[in-house]
Amino acid sequence: MSSRLFGRLTDSSALTVGVLGVGNIGMVHLQSALAMPNVAVQAAADTVPENRERAERAGVPRTYDDYVELLEAETLDAAIVALPPFLHADAVSHAADAGVDVFVEKPLARSTEEADELLSVADRGGIAVGVDHTLRYQSDMRGVRRAYEEGRVGHVPYVSMTRLNDSPLGRPPAEDDPPAWPHDPAAAGGGSLYELGIHCFDLLEWIFGDLEIRDAATGHSLDVPVEDAATVLLRSPETETTITLHCGSYQWEELPEVNTRLRLEGVTGTISNDQFLPGNFYASAARAALENVAKRFTGSGPDVYAPTFYLEAHYDALADFCDAIRENETPPIDGADGRRALELAETAYDRVRTDDGTETELSEVMP
Repeated sequence: MSSRLFGRLTDSSALTVGVLGVGNIGMVHLQSALAMPNVAVQAAADTVPENRERAERAGVPRTYDDYVELLEAETLDAAIVALPPFLHADAVSHAADAGVDVFVEKPLARSTEEADELLSVADRGGIAVGVDHTLRYQSDMRGVRRAYEEGRVGHVPYVSMTRLNDSPLGRPPAEDDPPAWPHDPAAAGGGSLYELGIHCFDLLEWIFGDLEIRDAATGHSLDVPVEDAATVLLRSPETETTITLHCGSYQWEELPEVNTRLRLEGVTGTISNDQFLPGNFYASAARAALENVAKRFTGSGPDVYAPTFYLEAHYDALADFCDAIRENETPPIDGADGRRALELAETAYDRVRTDDGTETELSEVMP
């Protein structure tokens, strides 16, 4: 792990940060911020008492059950918005009132219309908006982009990408009731296309430039109100590359298995993200998983950076945002990027619709 995670400074020049939402991903952001030099986490907010207690054990000085109260009571430079999507716009509005820059978990909003309103409020409040699109920060994806830009396989006519995950229900048997909002289209904005496809759209445009959505189909493995599978056909006019993307939240994820695959079929060879995985990835991740199991038995908290391959990407994304805020610069992945990913997702949903308003299922278009 990078030595930058150690030797944290807490002098008066530190960037003061609050974390809004310390559930699963919020805790990752919290631990990242706690480990950063020149960043001071002052407070965290969450409606769940157990989450607040966990944040306090991690070293947060003050916790609140209401993020609005936190923003009104604390003097902050930046806030990490790790709340469900239906609360993003409201949280950014209150942050703008307080003059606090925001780092927002994806998706930025539930629609491009809501994103436009969010960004307008942020602009009027004079605050910066960063978005947590972390695939750009994974070492394997950076390796793919570097190899492609170096021209290692020449022209690339075709690309395939798959991103799979488990659903909020998790691996059966379910031990706890899952949160309701991920399966509520009014709260989440959508299903797999929003939860997973958003990341992929951002990454693919980062590599191939502006993309066009040609076709899309969705599917349901479970009886839930949002899609848990989606396949999208895209094209890059700039590079003349055709791309198929499949994302789904139906797979029983088992870390440390890599659940994102990217493969570029070039005229002189193939580039794949698995070519750029750390050499000791599986061994180190498996060891970390065993250590975390042992920590649960002793009552100590698991290491948030294990497996480090995924979570260091979150660290790097947040660190870049903090550096930009400190230098009064636009975040490297900003609100416009977050909106663009939403626009592609919305276009894909539009392609799914048929003339009679029903949805095209995967079984109707795939063998």
